[in-house]
Amino acid sequence: MTDRRTPRSASTGRRTPRPGGHLIGSYGLPALTLLLVLVFSLALPRTFPTLDTADSILSTQSIPAVLALAATVPVVTGAFDLSLGYGLGLAHVMVMKLIVEEGWPWPLACAAVVVGGGLAGVLNGIVVEFGRIDSFIATLGTGSMMYAITGWVTGGGRIVPGPQGLPPAFTDLYDSRFLGLPLPAFYVLALAAVLWLVLERLPLGRYLYVVGSNPRAAELVGIRTRSCTVYAFTASGLIVGLAGVLLAAQQQLGNPSVGLDYLLPAFAAALLGSTAIRPGRPNVLGTVVAVAVLAVGLTGIGQLGADFWTVPLFYGGTLLIAVGLAGYASRRRLRTDTGLPPEPPKPAEGGAE
Repeated sequence: MTDRRTPRSASTGRRTPRPGGHLIGSYGLPALTLLLVLVFSLALPRTFPTLDTADSILSTQSIPAVLALAATVPVVTGAFDLSLGYGLGLAHVMVMKLIVEEGWPWPLACAAVVVGGGLAGVLNGIVVEFGRIDSFIATLGTGSMMYAITGWVTGGGRIVPGPQGLPPAFTDLYDSRFLGLPLPAFYVLALAAVLWLVLERLPLGRYLYVVGSNPRAAELVGIRTRSCTVYAFTASGLIVGLAGVLLAAQQQLGNPSVGLDYLLPAFAAALLGSTAIRPGRPNVLGTVVAVAVLAVGLTGIGQLGADFWTVPLFYGGTLLIAVGLAGYASRRRLRTDTGLPPEPPKPAEGGAE
């Protein structure tokens, strides 16, 4: 594959793009996934390379994948939604409360929770853009409020279905299979396809990327930056509501403290994904690949008999690496796109030539 960009002149001192380096940056993460699969298959030939392991990964990682996609959308605009975990906890608790305690039909309860997630996203966007509050602080504050509402709704306890249990059609949202695979895996594929279409093929997606890379330039060309950010947070909230429905169908009870466990994996995947496929840009395909890397790594580590504390250690280390790689990829992309020359060497101390 040849690079369509014009090579930079040697007389200007600018670096010539290297197709090989571009390929490594774009597809290094998928290659790492295949490498991890090979390594764990050789180390654990009886347990890892099996259909049961693949089935377990597709099933258990569906909710983290959905939440990672929810985290990706605000990141595209340069914002971060730290309320994701709190919102997930509130959403799944509300589903259980409406079905178990209020007697709502499960489709209506699920629809109400997804819409409520979207409204929470609108609130986040308004606070960030119109309140002029940094997204870290704003979403941490709204997330704490969601956590308080969760505690108020549950009274600090769990919502447990009665002897009749939950409607089978509701639990089938998570437990069913399609084409021999867990149904939640297809939710992830469908959601990823929709987000990819919006971000990569529609004008709104291009606007979101421009807002994230240069808000001032976006305003100068007539893009409504505030509206775009609100749209991004709204989409994130809707997806969080969907993840809450799936979590309720999976756990079949309302646990007020379960949502926070998903926050770190979501951001680790979203930021790590920005180093793959389209390095330097948060992108849907990269997020899906990052989820696969994390899932394969955790599954292999678990089958090797690692202690429980290795999970947060793995996620924390991955997040730090992801942030560093994402920053490097973003700076490298900026210098490549703008054609900036490399920084000149610093003169020696004392003015020596």
